Amino acid sequence: MKVFVVSRDDRPLMPTTPCRARHLIKAGEAEVVKRTPFTIRMLIETSEGIQNVTLGVDAGSKHVGLSAVTEKKELFSAEMTLRDDIPQLLKKRQESRRTRRNRLRYRPARFNNRKRPKGWLTPTMENKIKSHVNVIGDICSILPVSKIIVETASFDIQKIKSDDIEGKQYQEGEQLGYSNVKTYVKARDGYACQACGSHEHLEVHHIVQRKDGGSDRPANLVTLCEKCHKNHHNGKKPLDIPFPANKGFRGATEMSTMRWFLLDRLRADYPGIQVIQTYGYITNWNRNQIGLEKNHINDAFCITGNRKAEKTDDIFDIMAVRCHNRQVMKQNITKGGRLKRNQAPKLVKGIARYDVVRYEGGKQMIVTARKTRGLYSLKPLDGSKTLTDVSRGRFTLLWHSNGKIVTRRPAFPTSGQA
Repeated sequence: MKVFVVSRDDRPLMPTTPCRARHLIKAGEAEVVKRTPFTIRMLIETSEGIQNVTLGVDAGSKHVGLSAVTEKKELFSAEMTLRDDIPQLLKKRQESRRTRRNRLRYRPARFNNRKRPKGWLTPTMENKIKSHVNVIGDICSILPVSKIIVETASFDIQKIKSDDIEGKQYQEGEQLGYSNVKTYVKARDGYACQACGSHEHLEVHHIVQRKDGGSDRPANLVTLCEKCHKNHHNGKKPLDIPFPANKGFRGATEMSTMRWFLLDRLRADYPGIQVIQTYGYITNWNRNQIGLEKNHINDAFCITGNRKAEKTDDIFDIMAVRCHNRQVMKQNITKGGRLKRNQAPKLVKGIARYDVVRYEGGKQMIVTARKTRGLYSLKPLDGSKTLTDVSRGRFTLLWHSNGKIVTRRPAFPTSGQA
């Protein structure tokens, strides 16, 4: 286990041992500033040497691997889980705004006076890139990182679909000769409902819904008549249609999109740190040379290139969470024309959502919900049953989440652990 150290002016220093950190705190020469990862701030001047630290980043659309390594030791290892609820939240926001606008008087359309700025990204992609940049910034604030190596990837979707595609076949896809996707899907299905065989009032149905990550590609679409389509969505007639073998190429598309945006933002935010791009085949070769299994943490370690470094004993699990509910007021207007507030205060008796607390008995839990009268819902870190209506006096605050829940676990399971 390492204890991370920052100077009096918050410059990152080399980490120290728990024993030395305990003596520094006891002597009044340091103070605790963060619990996970455990970080202390020096209260006196120090002249410790700084080593070159390389940060390896295994970028991803769902998980991010991180590893900070010197020539001899691995100082930090973590795996971050990114948010996947943004499409559902955007869909809910769209429905709420549409309902509200329908109650207002007519206003002229404003579509022609809106323009997306250069470099615009979808909210989902923007959040993923910001999550990468923020977690790298957190590591650079506790370790003297001198080099950042990021593994990026660019996927050939057409090649994934068909291995033998080449030349002009890239311009002659399965929809060649059709005006749009709906026309192709209806022609592919013989202009007949795939549930009852009707040829009238045909519609196109998503097998995997958009809110669940489904795409508009033809493999995820099927032709249904209006009656069968409505009955299916109302739950009256479930469809006996198999899900597509490949749910889509969403992850590959996101990685291809964020590739250069991530590198450009890192170079702009950290001008004093060297930012380098690497590729998957290099990581794969390094991993095979060491004999490690494939996962995000080991990939990040191999990305650094210091194969002879001693791996750390601790791994940090980081989960990105939603900070606050953006809907300020409830949609329904109460009696008397008053709007009811939808948000609880950010702090209820000093506790925010997703804060880590110690419940009676010493068990660490996460605050998942709060009520203004001082009752909370607590969820254990192991994912077991959530406790509801817990009073403030039954737990103590350990640390605020600030958009990320960080937990520590041993890198090598002890006896009795799977």
